[in-house]
Amino acid sequence: MPKVLVSDALSERAVEIFRERGIDVDFQPDLGKDKDKLAEVIGQYDGLAIRSATKVTDKIIAAAANLRVIGRAGIGVDNVDIPKATARGIVVMNTPFGNSTTTAEHAIAMMLSLARQIPQANASTHAGKWEKSRFMGIELTGKTLGVIGCGNIGSIVATRGVGLKMRVIAFDPYLSPERAQQLGVEKVDLDTLLARADIITLHTPLTDKTRNILSREALAKTRKGVRIVNCARGGLIDEEALKDAIDAGHVAGAALDVFAVEPAKEHPLFGNENVICTPHLGASTEEAQETVALQVAEQMADYLLTGAVTNAVNMPSISAEEAPRLKPWVRLAEMLGSFAGQVTESAIKEVEILFEGVASEMNVKAMTSAALAGLLRPQVGDVNMVSAPIMAKERGIVLSEVKRDKMGVFDGYIRLTIQTEKQRRSVAGTVFSDGKPRFIQIKGINLDAEPAAHMLYTTNADKPGYIGALGTTLGEAGVNIAAFALGRDKEGGDAIALLTVDDVVSDAVLEKVRDLPHVLQAKRVEFDVE
Repeated sequence: MPKVLVSDALSERAVEIFRERGIDVDFQPDLGKDKDKLAEVIGQYDGLAIRSATKVTDKIIAAAANLRVIGRAGIGVDNVDIPKATARGIVVMNTPFGNSTTTAEHAIAMMLSLARQIPQANASTHAGKWEKSRFMGIELTGKTLGVIGCGNIGSIVATRGVGLKMRVIAFDPYLSPERAQQLGVEKVDLDTLLARADIITLHTPLTDKTRNILSREALAKTRKGVRIVNCARGGLIDEEALKDAIDAGHVAGAALDVFAVEPAKEHPLFGNENVICTPHLGASTEEAQETVALQVAEQMADYLLTGAVTNAVNMPSISAEEAPRLKPWVRLAEMLGSFAGQVTESAIKEVEILFEGVASEMNVKAMTSAALAGLLRPQVGDVNMVSAPIMAKERGIVLSEVKRDKMGVFDGYIRLTIQTEKQRRSVAGTVFSDGKPRFIQIKGINLDAEPAAHMLYTTNADKPGYIGALGTTLGEAGVNIAAFALGRDKEGGDAIALLTVDDVVSDAVLEKVRDLPHVLQAKRVEFDVE
């Protein structure tokens, strides 16, 4: 039975979902605040469900010997060391859609409050003052709203802005012209947005590219009297530069729900009458907290029980429906990669994966990840489906995926082709009706072989007597042959043999095989078939 730790204050209904799905769950909502205690116990669990209080550092991940999945109830995963988790093969999930509307509504509320100085007017009135002339606001109708980041939340804010009769412009490199037209917004570059917007609202994740996207230089490009809203992530704005711009009267005001350092107990903008601050309330509605907690529990349970992957930030998604059908094909892809990796000695430059027939209709990203993991493991050792695509990219391997309809006798198959500094090599396989993978082609030569724990692969010139000599050599060494698959490209041409043997072929036996006449290559090949 999988075991999950809930180390933050999630809804009790989420805990019930784990239990209903047959998962052993420990609900310790305060444990995430104690890093040392968390590191002490994390090795017991297969899954970790968190919100923002738990910091999953490299220390925690190093201690998480059995951890398979981290589920973040919410969109932000900056409290998780994703590279370290990825390297360990831990899937990191979030719930990117559960609080989209709630956060967007908070941004709109902050914008309205900023336009009409509602918090300041409220405090003044409660103090017994009646400063009607002091709080002169602006109308939003007809103003230009600049949206930086037009994804899940930004697009909702954009449509709300359109509903308020604002002119909405958006900067987002991934926003297509068709999507912009659908939202009713104008797509512009960043400098244009800065120059034209009366109000700027940020809705982008914090990355190396977006950090301080509103820098001192960027703020200087904005129009005088601009108002700025940030309900996305602290660090998107140079906060010292923003303070200076407000003090100078260039920026009329700002509404901030997030800060570079949180919790923000002290801040240079605190106390400024032109700044509205809230303590990271973007997702703080009853509906949103319940939704993301239930979503993360369902996602983690699906993964632990069926292998389905939903909303992972470091692995391709696999639906619960496709997981059983996809599993043997993922296994095949990994074995094809493993075979190629074990028989290849020179550096790999390019990888092409062809998916034909039914294989092309499935989740090719998952199969690609598996193939890369198998391919790289003989060279780098500690690699998995989660980390393999990143490791391949880091090594400069050029990857291409090709999908095509059924053309041959098989309903579907996968062909993996690699280009090294010295040669081009391919291996193909399919999944039979029994769910077992089969190798059907190596180096363009047809054969039929089921991967096994211990195998011997040879390439040789197609000459009489070779098969007998190989069998005799193995027999004299006490190596029992369980299966023998053969193929050749033409009579007297190149031939291959893939043998299943009962035990590991020793180095000494391998050398004897290599010394046989007509042998071009002999490799020990092993697979994890359990």
